[in-house]
Amino acid sequence: MGKMSKKAENLLLLIWVQAFVALAGSLFYSEVMGYVPCELCWIQRIFMYPLVIIYGVAAIKKEISIALPGLILSGLGMLVSIYHYLVQKLPALQEAGDACGLVPCNAAYVNYFGFITIPFLAGLAFIIIFVLHLMLLKTTRGN
Repeated sequence: MGKMSKKAENLLLLIWVQAFVALAGSLFYSEVMGYVPCELCWIQRIFMYPLVIIYGVAAIKKEISIALPGLILSGLGMLVSIYHYLVQKLPALQEAGDACGLVPCNAAYVNYFGFITIPFLAGLAFIIIFVLHLMLLKTTRGN
């Protein structure tokens, strides 16, 4: 692959920062605040944590092709986060959240402004990463 544009480099760095902030946020809630993650939270972590490494390596090596698994992981993580948020917020799905394991998946440790929960924050991070990666692909296709 040829030389990466400055815009592409900046997008890769921005994606990495978003993934790192999401990782730090999840560790803050579990390790500092003492919130025990439910099973769906663990699945979201499985999709989020590798993104820090994937996009970090891609940014350092300035090679976009390394980051392709990040698009897949962020897309899958986004779907899990949306489902988890719906389990928390939709009465029809809340019963499914009770059978989630030791920590019920419908429990909301935080509920800022009545709608911002941890799965909402994770979903937002996944969406931002996914959209920025699509922008990155569009930017590199133009070169």
